[in-house]
Amino acid sequence: MIKKSDIHPPIAKKIPHQLENHGDVRIDNYFWMKDREHPEVIDYLNAENAYCDSEMAHTKDFQSDLFDEMKARIKEDDSSVPYKYNGYWYITKFEKGKDYPIYTRKKDSLDNPEELLFDCNVMAEGESYFKLAGISISPDNKLVSYGIDNTGRRNYNIYVKDLETHVVASDRIESTTGSSSWANDNATLFYTKKDEVTLRAFQVYKHRLGDNSEDELVFEEGDDTFGAAVYKSKSRKYIIIACYSTLTNEYHILDADNPEGRFQVFQPRIRGLEYSISHYDNHFYILTNKDKAINFKLMKTPESDTEIENWTEVVAHRNDVLLEGIDIFKDYLVVSERRNGLNEIRIKRWDGSEDYYLPFDNETYTAYTGTNVDFDTEILRYGYNAMTTPSSVIEFNMRTKTKIVLKEQEVLDKNFDKDNYISERIWATAEDGTKIPMSVVYRKGIKKDGTNPLLQYAYGSYGSTMDPYFSTIRLSLLDRGFIYVITHIRGGEYLGRDWYENGKLLNKKNTFSDFIACSVHLIKERYTSSQHLYAMGGSAGGLLMGAIINTAPELYNGIIAAVPFVDVITTMLDDSIPLTTGEYDEWGNPNDKLYYDYIKSYSPYDNVEAKAYPNMLITTGLHDSQVQYWEPAKWVAKLRDLKIDTNKLYLKTNMDAGHGGASGRFESLKEDAEEFAFLLDLEGISS
Repeated sequence: MIKKSDIHPPIAKKIPHQLENHGDVRIDNYFWMKDREHPEVIDYLNAENAYCDSEMAHTKDFQSDLFDEMKARIKEDDSSVPYKYNGYWYITKFEKGKDYPIYTRKKDSLDNPEELLFDCNVMAEGESYFKLAGISISPDNKLVSYGIDNTGRRNYNIYVKDLETHVVASDRIESTTGSSSWANDNATLFYTKKDEVTLRAFQVYKHRLGDNSEDELVFEEGDDTFGAAVYKSKSRKYIIIACYSTLTNEYHILDADNPEGRFQVFQPRIRGLEYSISHYDNHFYILTNKDKAINFKLMKTPESDTEIENWTEVVAHRNDVLLEGIDIFKDYLVVSERRNGLNEIRIKRWDGSEDYYLPFDNETYTAYTGTNVDFDTEILRYGYNAMTTPSSVIEFNMRTKTKIVLKEQEVLDKNFDKDNYISERIWATAEDGTKIPMSVVYRKGIKKDGTNPLLQYAYGSYGSTMDPYFSTIRLSLLDRGFIYVITHIRGGEYLGRDWYENGKLLNKKNTFSDFIACSVHLIKERYTSSQHLYAMGGSAGGLLMGAIINTAPELYNGIIAAVPFVDVITTMLDDSIPLTTGEYDEWGNPNDKLYYDYIKSYSPYDNVEAKAYPNMLITTGLHDSQVQYWEPAKWVAKLRDLKIDTNKLYLKTNMDAGHGGASGRFESLKEDAEEFAFLLDLEGISS
């Protein structure tokens, strides 16, 4: 065993590497870390892990206690609310002491015998990482296709199993997204293949079961800023190919009864035209930003005439309401909307006789439509939770307006009482005068005297909205006096599509300054102080962490940056890296000097300076396909070389996982426990 006194911070060697673009020269001393196979790279990552483990060794027992505490709140022998599809009830369940889900079904009635589809605990035996995805049942209910990832790089092999004999066919389809769609002949499978290097999903193939000849390429996306996917319409009438980029969509459709036919373009792509399609009753319904409908509107068109000139309006655009999605039923249209940051579920009868909203009475809640696969029903299934309220699955009768709570999340802690916690929504003022909302939760009895530890979380990219939600894990912080804040900064869509547009491309710095403005407000209002303020973000939220500590490190006592995207300029110039080309409309293309200069001005790695930084825990996965491990590794090496403080700086690399961390149900709790122990230790809390 290595003694703590024998462990020193790893000092990465410097090999200057010159990078020149637009006449600008950057020297990257740690460019050599990009070689995943090089023994010195692995040695460095292992040395950082050993250093982190040694420095946090005094918290190991506490981490174990936190893990046990978090795990004890979770019902181990749990199961999902069953849903019915094509004559079968489908159930996902967990068994006590097991890490992975078990998928089953029952024919016709929930009283009938259970049929095992997959026991992922058996399938994961001997694997350091395991993920099953893309379960797709054939129309005759006899076959199932599914994808398996054993590395964490989200690169799946597809298999097919006979549900009557439980024999897995010899068919094995490699380098896919994991999902696939059956034609109505029960013998033809459409799937999306990934580029071996960039992992961009770009080819759609047709596979015929038992056919040993090469699969047929039916579509290839030639624009490397686009990805492709294939799926089946809810009506089961069409196989649909979706082509997508940040700003533009295009769809291709094929009658599912005619798998040998040719896909037809729904509406050719027009740069800046975003749309998605749903089929029902000889029409397609189209959610789109056509005619500058920035918050989207709903249109429809006959299935025989799908071009844009045939689209007619169903739900008009509104400046104050973001249209987020629809669910179609035989007699009802359900519209998911967002007004003033809050979810709303709107229910309209097709005959126009009713149009109403489900009632919600909270300012820090999340509501969303759930698994609604049946057309001919008056029952809507939706989910609800709030920062103080465990999640519920609810069935709502759209005709009688009555509801039944099918399941409420159980918190297996005899001391838990949701009335012991308070949630609120508060607003800070950004540099440009914009009001920025925050969702806050804390335990009753806390005084706003500046002494409370507070964890501020945000994401702020891709229009992805971090809704306020309940977390049993978070209780381990709240019950030890922490305040928890979700900051709804620009770059998400919390306050509509404009909220996103004003936090991307040449407006990206608004994301960072919004977060800092919220931190300043929390300190000013005495929720906390800079000695007790912590910030956390992952992936693009990790970029946020890197930007705020370069700009205002004095505001924070500690930072957790999970799988952080911090080497922005170099990554966006390397089109061999997964996701790069598809991200130009999010960050800008640095091959253009305007975007190069702007990205370079905030890229965390490029702006590390010789100054004091907060205490930091940085996590990554060796097999991460979204943010490559070398970004945080290089960042830590540069920080360690330049920073002038004696604060903690740890890099923890999961050598077996990717972007999502550990794959097991409870393995990921160990990572949560380590992160919480890091924060609590900084507060002098050890039990």
